[in-house]
This record gives sequence, structure tokens and C-alpha cells, in this order.
Amino acid sequence: METNSRRYLWDHGKQKFIPHIYPDRSPLPAGFDENTIHYHGGTTIAIEANLLTHDEIKIVNKQMLQNVQLSGMPSIGLTLYPTYPINFFKGSMAQHYQYQNGGDWTWFGGRTIQQLVHNGFYQEAYEQLQPMIDRVVKNKGFYEWYGKNNVPSGSGKFKGSAGVLSKAISLMNQWAKNTVGQQQ
Repeated sequence: METNSRRYLWDHGKQKFIPHIYPDRSPLPAGFDENTIHYHGGTTIAIEANLLTHDEIKIVNKQMLQNVQLSGMPSIGLTLYPTYPINFFKGSMAQHYQYQNGGDWTWFGGRTIQQLVHNGFYQEAYEQLQPMIDRVVKNKGFYEWYGKNNVPSGSGKFKGSAGVLSKAISLMNQWAKNTVGQQQ
């Protein structure tokens, strides 16, 4: 499975995963290149599944941070970038940076941070954790997702956000404890 995931879904040239492979023909409008989109959540799951090397993790993390900066979204929890066009989807995802069309989900970002810690990127994990912790404190809750300008949306008691942040903090604390113990 790992070999086929890499063979069919990893774009070596762009150093990113291909969003979708369509068995017949693509349901996307002609001229729309879906492979320009970086799927942050899916990339994090691929790291979790050990599908990326240490160097590739460094590259995709850099890409994710660049996407966060380009999008103007608040954290590494950005689901994807660039977003699908306006009205590509119906309902709440019809607009840019709404819900899964480029919204910022702590549930994804916290898992990204966990994987950074597991793979030795401690400084990056620490820096990328800060905006998520800051907004939890500011908004007095674990919101489901955030829109532009760090606007909280969805449930303010989203257990998925609380769980991944708690685990990320715990991993950072364990690393710090081990590091201090080794220095003594």
C-alpha cells in the first residue's frame, strides 16, 4: 500500500501529494488544475502513516507555512491552499476560506504539530503551536474551525481541537523534559 500511495499520489516534481485521481474522467471543469492545491490535512495524515522521509517532511512543512502566509489564514491548521473557486461547492464551502475550502482547523494543525514533534522538528512545532494556543485563550474555547481574520466558527467546545492540542502540548512537554534530563 505504501508503495502504491507513493507511486500514484506523490508528485515528485512539486514535492506534494496529488489531491485526487479519477478512474474515468475528472468531474472538474475544463481548465481547472486541481493539482495546484496543497491538501494540508491529507499531507499530515501521510506523515502520520510514515509515507514521507525526514527531508520531505521539512519541504512540505515549509510549503504549508508559505501557504498560510499567502492565504492570510491564522495557522498551520489551514486545510488547503489555494482554495477551490467561489461557488465550486454549494453551501458553506461555496466561499473561499470557509469550512473545508481553506478554513483553518486546529484538528488538522494540532496533528501536524504532533507529527513535527515525532519527526524531530521541535522548534517548528513550538512556533506553529503558538497561534493555536493564543486563539484558544483569546476565544475561551476550542472552536471547530477559523475563517479569515481568525474568526472562530462552529462549536466552541469541539473536543477534536482540545484533544489534538492537548496531545501536541504533552509531546512538547515530554521532549522538553527529556532534553533537560539529558543536559544534566
